[in-house]
Amino acid sequence: ASVAIKRYMELGNALNATALDAIGTRYVCLLNATQLKAIDPPSLKLASLDPSACSQETKNILYQKAKAAFSDQHRLPAYYELILPYLGGAPAADLQTLSRDNVNMNVSTFVTLRRDSLMTLNPSEVRGLLGLNLPELAKWQYRAPVREWIRLQKQSELDKLQIGLTGGTQEGYININIVTSRFPAMSSAPLGSVAMAVHLLPALLLSLLMMSILS
Repeated sequence: ASVAIKRYMELGNALNATALDAIGTRYVCLLNATQLKAIDPPSLKLASLDPSACSQETKNILYQKAKAAFSDQHRLPAYYELILPYLGGAPAADLQTLSRDNVNMNVSTFVTLRRDSLMTLNPSEVRGLLGLNLPELAKWQYRAPVREWIRLQKQSELDKLQIGLTGGTQEGYININIVTSRFPAMSSAPLGSVAMAVHLLPALLLSLLMMSILS
C-alpha cells in the first residue's frame, strides 16, 4: 500500500478528500511526514480519518492539518466533535484552550492525549476538559498515564477535585531521585598503592624480559 501511495503522489496527484477516503484509516498511518504535510487541510473536512493507532509524529501533523481545516468553526460548539479524532496530537496550549469550552471530554479520550501535553495540565484544567466526566478519572488513578500525572500534582490541588485522587506531592516536599554509588569511595591509601604499582610496572616487565633472555 505504501508503494502505491508513493507512486500515486509521484504522478503528481494530490492527497485530496477522495484520495484520503481511499487510503482510509487503515493506511493513513503508512504516510510519511512529507506525504502528510502535502495534505490540503480543507480535505479533512470531507475525509473520515482516525489516526489513533498512528505514530505520535503522524498524530501531531494531522492535528495541525485538522486545526487549520476547522479553524473557521473554532468558536462553534461543533468544533470539538470535528477536532476530536485528531486530539491525540494536540499541544498543551490547545488543550488548555479547550478546557475553557465545557467540552466534557471522555476519560477514554483523555488518556490517549499526547503524553507531554497531558503532563502539563493542572487539576483545574483537567476539570475543565472532563467536565461531567471528571468522576470517571478516579477509576484510572492507578493506571498510566493518570498515575504519572497525579504524581506531578500537589495533593492539595487534587483534593479540590473532590473525587478521591491520592498520590500527589505533599506541601513542602519535592520529588527528586537521588542516585547513590553502590561502591564505597576508595581511600587515599589504596589509590596510592595503585599509583605505585603503575609506576613500577615498566621496571618489573623489563626485569622479567631480561631474565627470559639470560635463561
